[in-house]
Amino acid sequence: MSHQSDSAPAVERSAAKSARASRTNNPLVRGWRSAWAWLTSMRTALILLLMLAVAAVPGSLVPQRSSDPNGVTTWFNDKPEIAPLLDKLQLFNVYTSWWFSAIYVLLFVSLVGCIVPRLVHHWKALRSAPPRTPARLSRLDAYATVRLDERWAGREAEIVAAAKEVLGRRRYRVADYESRGTVSVSAERGYLRETGNLLFHGGMLGLIVSVGLLSGFNWHGQRVLVEGQTFVNGLVSYSSFSPDRFFSPDQLKPFSLRLEKLDVTYETQDQEHLGLPLDYDAHVTVQLPGEEPSKHNVKVNSPLRIDGNDIYLLANGYAPTITVRNPAGEVVFRDSIVFIPQDQFLTSTGVVKVPDGLSEQVGMLGFFYPSAHELESGAFASDHQDLRNPLLTLNVYTGDLGLDTGMPVSVYSLDTENLTPIAARDLDVKPLQLHPGETVELPNGLGTITMDAEIHRYASFNVHSDHTRIPGGIFVALSILGLIGSLLVPRRRVWVAAREHEGGVLVEYAGLARGEDHQLARAVNSLVDEHTAVLVSWKADSRRDPQ
Repeated sequence: MSHQSDSAPAVERSAAKSARASRTNNPLVRGWRSAWAWLTSMRTALILLLMLAVAAVPGSLVPQRSSDPNGVTTWFNDKPEIAPLLDKLQLFNVYTSWWFSAIYVLLFVSLVGCIVPRLVHHWKALRSAPPRTPARLSRLDAYATVRLDERWAGREAEIVAAAKEVLGRRRYRVADYESRGTVSVSAERGYLRETGNLLFHGGMLGLIVSVGLLSGFNWHGQRVLVEGQTFVNGLVSYSSFSPDRFFSPDQLKPFSLRLEKLDVTYETQDQEHLGLPLDYDAHVTVQLPGEEPSKHNVKVNSPLRIDGNDIYLLANGYAPTITVRNPAGEVVFRDSIVFIPQDQFLTSTGVVKVPDGLSEQVGMLGFFYPSAHELESGAFASDHQDLRNPLLTLNVYTGDLGLDTGMPVSVYSLDTENLTPIAARDLDVKPLQLHPGETVELPNGLGTITMDAEIHRYASFNVHSDHTRIPGGIFVALSILGLIGSLLVPRRRVWVAAREHEGGVLVEYAGLARGEDHQLARAVNSLVDEHTAVLVSWKADSRRDPQ
């Protein structure tokens, strides 16, 4: 009975060992471990980071449904043979595509799997003492010796203690060891290098998480304002609005913004660039609830920040005020029409739609020239952005404008396919021409149209709320600090050992680099110089002189 009870634990240990060995030899287990080791390596993380950067490139080359749905529609209209293929590859939804998300998730897992074990190991290393002194220091990368005569015999501990003080002043972590008549001190420094490395990768991980999660609360909207118009921050007030997946209307902070005036500075000296703009300056008035109105300036590279929202100045142009009257002289339409620039001198196109008040619906396709001059072909062009000779020409159409179908119709375009032209260049009735303050008759006795004498400018604003900016900036700063530490701080170990040798004392100095360290030999030599200087000072001190 006694023999059986003693052998049972050995049999159990043998069975457990065999079970572990069988699991280790399992091809699936080995494959999983190899795959996990590959995925959690820093090389793989860098490869995935590069892949993520490359995968994001199509998002800047192809319009995205989340930010530019009209651009996607234009692609389908202009390139019907290639757009469906791009759509199947999810190139119009790059940042929510399965392949982009797969790279994103793999990068996240890779960084977590890489950082966590290294963080645990680094924490243990910080709490542990420097390693024991090797038996043969002469085999290390940097090595030096100092021989002391018989007067120093028996003072090995004091010699090493002096070296320990020197290393302490140099911010080394030190530990004393003694073995076979050799007294030594083991020192280590440069843990900030690994700390910086972990901080860098932790910052990258934090940036990925913050962008992946907090960006879901972002939103941006565009609004065109003519001088004198006011915009209130609400969903119905935006010309276009692009929310991310976690957006809630409660995120819109109440405020109003009024465009007072848009000033433009033009080039007047350089003959090759005369008339080109040098600076745009939008003068706006902001009203917050319970506060007095405040005046601000918005420039192209100087956005206005209101209650966590950034307001950027985008495009600008002219918005002449058009008034249409019926034959009885009654006003049936009046509005400031935004004209979209088509060239660098703001030759612009705009649309006037008059659905009611006349005998039939009227649509007009207009061309606005800030500084008009006539070409040899009879067409007009503008040679300056400023209002030097403003001219508005209008092609006039009648018919169903398509405003009663219940489908949204762009105010910046006019579908003339089902309309009848009544004033155009290829007709007997030529396009209407209007200078500021002029009134002309509409064809077929439909009424009159007037362009006001004062022509206002408009500005397009982009209101953007970005919840990733502050945490993203923090994590980027941490990554940069960590990268600097990991590149500039050397990781090294140093040992000083003293033992009896030929009636005197042999002091050995050795250093070992943990990574690339071109200054290791210099550091060891500097340690030798400082330590021997301390010993020489002892000799000069009669109180510490061994004789």
